[in-house]
Amino acid sequence: MTRTIQIPYDDAFLLAAGMPSVEFEREAVLAMAGKLFEMGRLSSGKAAQMCNMGRVEFLHALERVGISMNNLQPEDAQAEIEFALGH
Repeated sequence: MTRTIQIPYDDAFLLAAGMPSVEFEREAVLAMAGKLFEMGRLSSGKAAQMCNMGRVEFLHALERVGISMNNLQPEDAQAEIEFALGH
């Protein structure tokens, strides 16, 4: 089932952001999907799907909304390092 979120806004938001409505809405979806990814609620693949992007494209776009593409927690980072070292 596909669901839709409606967020009302008027032209003052577009003027403040200096963007046309299509770009504003695309960035809003990216910001929401990016935040859910950052919080660990969505995988990068699912977040990318929400944005109608490929995973790599999504990860590179995160910088536009101030989110790091690396959402590893400290304990996850240590496990990744150990895996890379073959331990």
